Amino acid sequence: MTTIPTLAGGEIAELREAIRGAVFAPGDEGYDDARKIWNGMFDDVYPALVVRCAGTADVMRAIELARSEGIEIAVRGGSHSIPGFSTTEGIVIDLSMMKGARVDPGTRRVVAEPGLLWQDLDAETQAFGLAATGGLVSTTGVSGFTLGGGIGWLVRKQGLACDHLVGADVVTADGRLVRAGADGDPELLWGLRGGGGNFGIVTALELELQPVGPMVYGGIMVFAGERAADVASFYADWTAAGLPDELTTILNLTTAPPAPFLPESIHGKPVAIVAACYAGPADAGERSLAPVRALGDPVADLLQPLPYTAMQQLLDPLWARGARNHMKAGYLGELGSGAIDALLRGWEAKPSPMSELHVHHVGGAAARVARDSSAFPHRDAPYVVNLISRWTDAETDEGQIGWGRDVYSSLTEHTTGGAYINFLSDEGQDRVRAAYGDEAYGRLQALKRNYDPDNAFHRNQNVVPA
Repeated sequence: MTTIPTLAGGEIAELREAIRGAVFAPGDEGYDDARKIWNGMFDDVYPALVVRCAGTADVMRAIELARSEGIEIAVRGGSHSIPGFSTTEGIVIDLSMMKGARVDPGTRRVVAEPGLLWQDLDAETQAFGLAATGGLVSTTGVSGFTLGGGIGWLVRKQGLACDHLVGADVVTADGRLVRAGADGDPELLWGLRGGGGNFGIVTALELELQPVGPMVYGGIMVFAGERAADVASFYADWTAAGLPDELTTILNLTTAPPAPFLPESIHGKPVAIVAACYAGPADAGERSLAPVRALGDPVADLLQPLPYTAMQQLLDPLWARGARNHMKAGYLGELGSGAIDALLRGWEAKPSPMSELHVHHVGGAAARVARDSSAFPHRDAPYVVNLISRWTDAETDEGQIGWGRDVYSSLTEHTTGGAYINFLSDEGQDRVRAAYGDEAYGRLQALKRNYDPDNAFHRNQNVVPA
């Protein structure tokens, strides 16, 4: 645990008077709710202060207090940080009240504040039939997801979320408000496209939008667990053969939840799921997904026309806050038989029914973005594998986390060695560097030296100043 100075009551009172938002200190009504984040592994962290900002001025004042007192800063948007970086025993700068969004349908752009969740932003952009690549779970924060890359249901059609970022307002460690983009610092914009929250606190994101929906074709096809090997082999061949950019899919090896849309006979039993979103006409989507239906004998066929917002929220009930979570992830150059065998062995050995193995098929538009246009370099890897440990009993932490690490070790020979920031746990500098590669990492270090030379913003997948 980090040892922090004790804040004087006068300093807290002064901050309360100075900001439009709210300040929560230990003992205050609402403090316990304000301090908690999505990942239950960090329920035992008690911040000295949670500053719930109402605007940019509040952010500036919170930074000023933290820096003047030498107190660690954590920045929180949607609070979905897997490694718990959105909390600290120091000062949490909570952006969740900052939920403004202004859509310009003429230019197809939106200026979004950092407290928005994807379900909030989708509601605004879909009013005009527009969207940008959003989170697979709609309660994910727009800001953290975008700054870390952003793989979602539109990734093959539109590219990563960070590919849509064309400008941002950033409060730096010394309290300045700077602009990233063509109308400010283009190098800072490059770094924000995948470089995370290393350079300051983003108080506004300007995103390009594209026409989507309001209806898409998608959902899930669920197969009994004993068919997992066949489904996985099919998925590998099907995706390798070339799919239209409109179609983004995930192979999910999991346990059937007690959901009303699944037969009771499979509740709590192993299942293999193909999840899909076709961002185009329903008839074309149905044709594109016909090979999945041709596998035959599913336990549930839930592929259908549905609103894009419903597709975005499809998985939300399974990812409620409070459970304990850990991820181990990387890229696959191909989904060969060796990788499939390792995934199946790992799936059979998982210690929690809530844990899952995901294989994301990427490529498409994301692969056609110039490598040097963003800090996200892994454009040519066709698959991302994510081993998700999810459980509730803290006494089993070691075994749950160890399972994901062991399965990943069995996959290592099939991976590219790269890492994806948004699926990265707290794994040290080598893995952070692997997320960017040496060239991009050096460029990020130079940016970090310019904007945060003291590394005040280190509660993130940290880029150490050059």
